[in-house]
Amino acid sequence: MSMRPFNRRAFLQAAGTAAAMSMISLQSRAEETWSSGTDVPSFKLPAGAVDCHMHIYDDGFPSAPGTTLRPPDATVGQYRNLQSRLGVRRNVVVTPSTYGTDNRCTLDALNRFGADSRGVAVIDTSVSDHELRRMNDAGVRAIRFNLSYPGATTVDMLGPLASRIAAMGWHIELVVQGTRLPELESRLSALPCPLVIDHIAHVPQPGGLNSEAFRTARRLVEKGNAWITLSGPYVDSKFGAPGFEDVEPVATSLIALAPERMLWGSDWPHPTEKSRKPDDAKLLDTVASWIDRAEWQRRIFVTNPSELYGFA
Repeated sequence: MSMRPFNRRAFLQAAGTAAAMSMISLQSRAEETWSSGTDVPSFKLPAGAVDCHMHIYDDGFPSAPGTTLRPPDATVGQYRNLQSRLGVRRNVVVTPSTYGTDNRCTLDALNRFGADSRGVAVIDTSVSDHELRRMNDAGVRAIRFNLSYPGATTVDMLGPLASRIAAMGWHIELVVQGTRLPELESRLSALPCPLVIDHIAHVPQPGGLNSEAFRTARRLVEKGNAWITLSGPYVDSKFGAPGFEDVEPVATSLIALAPERMLWGSDWPHPTEKSRKPDDAKLLDTVASWIDRAEWQRRIFVTNPSELYGFA
């Protein structure tokens, strides 16, 4: 039997095509959930855990004029795939800056998710009491101020809106550059409702524990009305995945200070990360490794968010 001679160039071309197809397949799988990796976390989330910070994007709802952050669709179905992988059932849908004060995308998602979901809306001072009640009935439990991007909400709205939502048992969720926390401290300390500062307070790196941003975040937490979301460490880290070694001391210091006011959020679909989405399983394992006591893990993943967002 005759054999064809080995063609090295043809072999390498075929191998290159296979590698390319493999990369396309991996990218396709990542886009199915907007998350790298396919493994489940090593850390097993306790029953009743809550993902306190994620977004839904749907181009069936119009973007607000002038918005700069416009990711592709990230749907309820895609997030359910991630929930299955991480082992989490409850979640908090946060209206992203993309939609301004139009909360229809979030309200639609809350309706689809059902009783295991709560919402964070974006409003301005023109909102009616009727609309606030309607959102409350839909599962909204907080309003968001994203001061990192110019848009629908301003610093001057903090006080008036906080007064209106305090009686409803809602809180304010704040996204802002850590370097701005010192100038906002007096306003934030005077709020008549709880305050949640997202993404580990965006404490800048390098600097971390030695920064005025961290000292301000610490003072706000010490006063007893501020909470911190352990989410999005990749935004401020200079070290990056998997360990985020520069962000870790900031996170562990805040956890040790007040484990009863720490929360966890996936930040799915990671809208700030354009080139490569994080591995959500490894992100969860990293956050869990920062919480070195089992009773604190249960408190941060289950008890704290259940109390704050009103899960049974």
